[in-house]
Amino acid sequence: MALLTLSSPHTHGPNRTGRLMLTVALATLPALAVMTVFFGYGTLINVVLASLVAVASEALMLTLRKRPVMFFLRDNTALVTGVLLGLALPPFAPWWITVLATAFCIIFAKHLYGGMGNNPFNPAMIGYALVLVSFPVQMTTNWALSFQMSGHDVLPFFDTLKTIFTHSGLVDGYSGATPLDDYKHLISTETANSLLQKATFNGWLNGGWEWVNLAFMAGGLFLMFKRIITWHIPVSLLIALSTCSLVFGWDADMYTPLSLHLLSGATMLGAFFIATDPVSASTTPRGKLIYGAGIGILLYVIRTWGAYPDAVAFAVLLMNFAAPFIDAYTQPRTYGHKKARRGLTAKD
Repeated sequence: MALLTLSSPHTHGPNRTGRLMLTVALATLPALAVMTVFFGYGTLINVVLASLVAVASEALMLTLRKRPVMFFLRDNTALVTGVLLGLALPPFAPWWITVLATAFCIIFAKHLYGGMGNNPFNPAMIGYALVLVSFPVQMTTNWALSFQMSGHDVLPFFDTLKTIFTHSGLVDGYSGATPLDDYKHLISTETANSLLQKATFNGWLNGGWEWVNLAFMAGGLFLMFKRIITWHIPVSLLIALSTCSLVFGWDADMYTPLSLHLLSGATMLGAFFIATDPVSASTTPRGKLIYGAGIGILLYVIRTWGAYPDAVAFAVLLMNFAAPFIDAYTQPRTYGHKKARRGLTAKD
């Protein structure tokens, strides 16, 4: 009989791929809960919708490729992609943006390259980048304000559903730009002290964004404790981002301060859940440090001098390009050899 050939990632014993991926999805629940409390039900609806579309798209492609559908669905990789993409999208994004981004990342960014373990780029970030570039207005103006920033309770569940699926009924004051976006565009005409007194920033450490990022960090630390991810990429990413901010952005009257870089936007989601994708990230110990540092540097450069206030998707995708090259030159010395292998040969 023919043997079923599987691609990476490989796990052994009780740590099957399906169980590992389910653990990753569960590790995002604290942040999802915090986002729901502070910003309303939009992200929760996005996660559910994106997860359903991801699983349906995965089943469709497996059927077209004549692969065992239930066998591959049980690895939960499509579910994790849907969860991460739903967390990254704006809470009030129209439903069709979520559907388009999710279907594209599963069909084109994953199965076009051969399915699980063969995709060179992070599928969730491919989908996010597609809709961000194609629909910049919808992707930058549909971010929810926390109840502390807006001054009133979060939008009720059914009103949120109506807003997402009909794009009507959204009351002024419930949505706006993120703190990173606001600060970047307003600091050129105001001082840091006056800007931080505005409603978006006034007491921003109680505005919700920092609790979301701390919740993602807690989930990431849990994944480290379970040895699902290692410390190399998150730590090097955060150190590189912090170093760039301290060296180039020390003047808060000109550049976004370090506190906003670390505890606003998708920084911790990117550091612990996106950049650590086992398929598209670097895999050697030294390579992970270089890979994470590269993402941190690109994150700061694009946020500060680029057109996008939160550049996690673009930073990760650019370093996905470099990951194979980094791994080729950072391979550890193998047993029985005096020197580590470096670079690529003609046989490769």
